[in-house]
Amino acid sequence: MAGRLTNLWRVWRLARTLARHDALFPAEYTALMSSRARLLRRLLGSGRVKDGTSPGKRLARALESLGPAYVKLGQVLATRPDVVGSDVAAGLEGLQDRLPSFPSAAARAVIAEAFGRPVEAMFARFGEPVAAASIAQVHAAETNDTPSKRVAVKVLRPGIEDEFARDLETLTFAARLAERVSPEARRLRPVAMMQTLAESTVLELDLRMEAAAASELAGRMASDEKFRVPEVDWTRTSERVLTTEWIDGVPVRDVAALKAAGHDPKQVALILMRSFLTQALREGFFHADLHPGNLFVDGKGSLVVVDFGIMGRLDAAMRRFMAETLAGFLARDYVRVAEAHFEAGFVPAHFPLPTFAQALRAVGEPVFGRPAREMSMARVLQQLFETTRRFEMQAQPQLLLLQKTMVVVEGVARNLDPDFDIWEAAKPVVEKFMLERLSPQARLKDVGEGLRALGRAVQELPNFVRNTEIISSMLAGGGLKLHPETARQIAEAQLHQTRFARVSLWLVAAAAGIGVVIWRLL
Repeated sequence: MAGRLTNLWRVWRLARTLARHDALFPAEYTALMSSRARLLRRLLGSGRVKDGTSPGKRLARALESLGPAYVKLGQVLATRPDVVGSDVAAGLEGLQDRLPSFPSAAARAVIAEAFGRPVEAMFARFGEPVAAASIAQVHAAETNDTPSKRVAVKVLRPGIEDEFARDLETLTFAARLAERVSPEARRLRPVAMMQTLAESTVLELDLRMEAAAASELAGRMASDEKFRVPEVDWTRTSERVLTTEWIDGVPVRDVAALKAAGHDPKQVALILMRSFLTQALREGFFHADLHPGNLFVDGKGSLVVVDFGIMGRLDAAMRRFMAETLAGFLARDYVRVAEAHFEAGFVPAHFPLPTFAQALRAVGEPVFGRPAREMSMARVLQQLFETTRRFEMQAQPQLLLLQKTMVVVEGVARNLDPDFDIWEAAKPVVEKFMLERLSPQARLKDVGEGLRALGRAVQELPNFVRNTEIISSMLAGGGLKLHPETARQIAEAQLHQTRFARVSLWLVAAAAGIGVVIWRLL
């Protein structure tokens, strides 16, 4: 009972804070509110904010004032325009993950506890913090190796795990309340969203996971000469401490400094866009927090990225779908884009393909033919996802994170080169991916995977025969009955099958069915 009352009190304080920033029931939407919502707005003390900021930006400001867990929630919501609306999501994209630094003595204590020895036993020099965020802060240091190395040491905030656990408990409690009283909340599934936030936070609070992400991206992109990831110092990395090589580079946000150092901002923009698309399409593993503060150009002109707390993954089927979609838009072949959606199972078959292609044309045509500075790939993807929702396509979190990152990448590229042509920059990467996927070697690999799947299916043939007998008896007894969870899993499996997998599945089923008939006749 005490825990419930505590959470109720915390939810009340949360609601009051949001109301003070006019971010809970924004004044702009008063005319659309029910009488109950307007009454709650008055009870919570919501007032009209007169500084002209949008509801999304006011929400970002409120979340910043509430603490680290709420900042992370805002970052998650920024990737879900399907939940909060594109206007609020856009406002949340500017959410600042910055907090005052904590004392260096506390950071030293964290390091000593993590490794069981004092800082001096590992570092010849350990400086003051150079950057501080909601979860951790970074110190410049030098190792005590011979020769010594300059490194960046990221240290978790003391007590951050307990703080996150408390705030996530409150947010989950609020989500359950919302689902209990609101049908709309039940549709948006806030409890599931809190679960996702909790799971991602657990990973982000273990700096070994960030080190692993950096190491994986470095390995995947090793052949790309103009893209670099700082090397991880695993001997000085633990759950609460991450040590990487120090980057001496020019921040990408400082265009004047880039020019002064002899770098061409236009070339940097090109490297940024192509390296991001290469990560997403070729590798299916991309840095999803490419804001200007995480990007530098080193003395050799290579783009260097830091901070690997937020990463995105695209499986093979999703990468093919994304490449076919981009290639279709580049060629202005909207039927091809529509076919990619239907083949992926994203759009229900009861919609006519020509009608969906017509809707896609309405998205693409207003973009092409405009000046390069006005052609936005991120805007096309956003409008694409908004259009597909009208055709009952469920939100794909992988693609939403990709689109959100694309918005940031485009913004950085345009700051470097106002006339940057996003689509021309993307074209070689997309075309190379498509050629590699359609090459004879790739086809043989797909065939090999299909044969292995067929072999596994043949091994399961006795079970298939037995299940066929059970199904036959059920049909004879008045109908086929499936457990609801089984039905859901079958539906999801069918939704995510690629065209090749579906064809293979039906071929195996047909072969097995013929086998059953022959077996019955013998």
